[in-house]
Amino acid sequence: MNTEVSPNETPSKKPGLLRRLYNWTIGCPRRLYNWTISWADRPGGAWALFFLALLESSFFPIPPDVLLLALCVGAPKKSFRFALICSAGSVVGGMVGYWIGMSAWHVVQGWFIPYVFSQEVFEVVKGYYQGNAFLAILVAAFTPIPYKVFTVAAGVFDVNFLTFLTASTIGRSARFFLVGGVIYFFGAKVKTLVEKYFDVFAWILLVLGIAGFVTVKFLR
Repeated sequence: MNTEVSPNETPSKKPGLLRRLYNWTIGCPRRLYNWTISWADRPGGAWALFFLALLESSFFPIPPDVLLLALCVGAPKKSFRFALICSAGSVVGGMVGYWIGMSAWHVVQGWFIPYVFSQEVFEVVKGYYQGNAFLAILVAAFTPIPYKVFTVAAGVFDVNFLTFLTASTIGRSARFFLVGGVIYFFGAKVKTLVEKYFDVFAWILLVLGIAGFVTVKFLR
């Protein structure tokens, strides 16, 4: 067998460091998806979803939607169960955020303001609460607007707890049950679509999250 390389052939080059870093970054959502899918039929997946939703509602920056989507796709018949777990975790996390604002703000303010949200955003939310607190919380709970800012601020500005809890429960449940319902009823088609374009969906959610912060900052 002739193994000589023709003089006209150029040996293939390994991708450079920047290209490898780019490929690794772009592939992160896909690796996360493949790992998460394997947890769909294990109890650990539901617990991870609950705690991620809880943490995101009070201070954690990563929304639970990507994990919810992957778990539902992995086990479509459990979609409503996952949506309920995600909603419950998020509402409990919202109550934790409310407690932080109400009882511990004087202790944690110096960390929250520079690292979780800005003073500007906090003042904008205060203005929303002076207008219509229920509507402000409902919109934040359903949309990509950062819900954690509203949970902590609700405690700081002494928003009525029942108002806060009702709006949070409606908004969060509507958001997560929408995802679960679509996958439950259109499982096969949605699974094919999600598996094909999961990276795109994940980056869109990230962009929407950033857009949410910008919206809170500039819309008064």
